[in-house]
Amino acid sequence: MKQKLGILTLGCPRNLVDSEALAGRLNFKGYSIVENMEEADIALINTCAFIQEAKRESIDAILDLIELKKQGRLKKLIVYGCLAQRYKNLRKQLPEVDAFVGSPELNHELKRFALTPGHYAYLKICEGCVNNCSYCVIPKIKGTLKSLDEKTIIAKVRRFNKEKISELNIIGQDITGFGMDFSGKSGLAGILKKIISNAPDIAWIRLLYLNPERVNTELLDLIAAEKQICKYIDLPMQHINNRILKLMNRRVNKDEIFALINKIKKIIPEITLRTSIIVGFPSETDKEFNELLEFVKQIKFDRLGAFIYSREEDTPAYNFKGQVPEKIKQERFDIIMSAQQKIAAELNSNFLGTIIPVLVEEKHGSGYAGRLQADAPEVDGSVFINTRKALKIGKFARVKITDTLEYDLVGEPVL
Repeated sequence: MKQKLGILTLGCPRNLVDSEALAGRLNFKGYSIVENMEEADIALINTCAFIQEAKRESIDAILDLIELKKQGRLKKLIVYGCLAQRYKNLRKQLPEVDAFVGSPELNHELKRFALTPGHYAYLKICEGCVNNCSYCVIPKIKGTLKSLDEKTIIAKVRRFNKEKISELNIIGQDITGFGMDFSGKSGLAGILKKIISNAPDIAWIRLLYLNPERVNTELLDLIAAEKQICKYIDLPMQHINNRILKLMNRRVNKDEIFALINKIKKIIPEITLRTSIIVGFPSETDKEFNELLEFVKQIKFDRLGAFIYSREEDTPAYNFKGQVPEKIKQERFDIIMSAQQKIAAELNSNFLGTIIPVLVEEKHGSGYAGRLQADAPEVDGSVFINTRKALKIGKFARVKITDTLEYDLVGEPVL
């Protein structure tokens, strides 16, 4: 009888790719992969340790699984990934765990057990990072940049194309770094051209996590020209004040950021811009925070994620003077998100009455929920489709927008 393995993945889609690769190998070896942990003989939790909140979530989930093991419903518990990689002394603190396994190398194998819905997938083309931002622990966990070889990338793309997925998301800590370990310069545009030529049946190819420092004209022209590439750029800015950017070891300044945004909008007028920012970085003054707030209000990003600065040991910023009190960090976060909420509602109102293609994702109430090209899976908004007629999950529908919410849209299919 096959042993049943349950896999819980925390953190980002990069972790999900690792879990899919691991599940593929274990399934090939004879394990049965189950969704419900309460049905599992063995539990494997793929952890995140990027910031304090992620670490707390990982520890809480481990403790929940330890309780299942104590009740005799689990035979074994394995802790995998970033938390195990970062903290080598967990065995003493959590003796109930049977094994701790650190972060894996880039997966060159083609075995994969899909943990995403059948209509979209993630392709991780690089691991680690070359940026060494002062607040970030990723280089300590994942190491320096390593790019997946072209042969493996193309083989994976051909397999995804054969599986007839509708959307392929290209991911990495910073995909603009792809190829720098081979040639010293970004090879993203080059590999994208090859991905496109080997994925004729994939409608959307989405690029996630582009470092502003390496977004060049060649890449922007390619995004503009290729119909399959989503007109969506995830461009983490982190801040706009020059002093803070320098402290963060972000190698772009305020003028360069504004110039890049203007360039993007000129080359790709229909672009959806997503960014992420950090509030409460050590020594951030009220004036510098207000500069960041005005930047957000001026640019009106289509999508924005804000993070409260997390003081992480083994990073340069951990020892910076002027650590901002938690209360002030929270206040600044609330101010930024309140501003973005209004911006998002305003931008969404522009969709009212338009007819747009929507990727139908799941049943929702008496209708369906789906996404625009402007929305990445899991992190962005949804389109709620009111209809009693059957729509195909994983396929596209033309939808007329009849109502707009702060982050989501409502519509009905145009048949």
